[in-house]
Amino acid sequence: MVDYQGSCHCGTVKFEFSTAEIKEGLRCNCSICRRKGAVMLPQALSSEQLKIDDIGSDALRSYKFGTEVAEHFFCEKCGIYTFHETKREPGKFRVNLGCVEGIDVFELEIKVFDGASL
Repeated sequence: MVDYQGSCHCGTVKFEFSTAEIKEGLRCNCSICRRKGAVMLPQALSSEQLKIDDIGSDALRSYKFGTEVAEHFFCEKCGIYTFHETKREPGKFRVNLGCVEGIDVFELEIKVFDGASL
């Protein structure tokens, strides 16, 4: 297991998690993910695995649409999407790898998930 830290662009929202070494990313073709263009952690994390720093957590805002099951979180100060609660696995989260320290999303193998068909 590797410990990872991440944050939004301005550093107000901070989070951490542990997982196997990150070697690939995931993109989704649903309407919001197409527009965000983010590369996400392929596996979903439980709420116990994703630790959000209490300082700055009040700056987190969320957006829901459609079925309102998935919840997309972003920083109210800089607007950066940090993570979201998944539609397929409510209570589990995927992290925006562009927010994770030491990860270069341009060097990862990227898989595409067909979220548009859900």
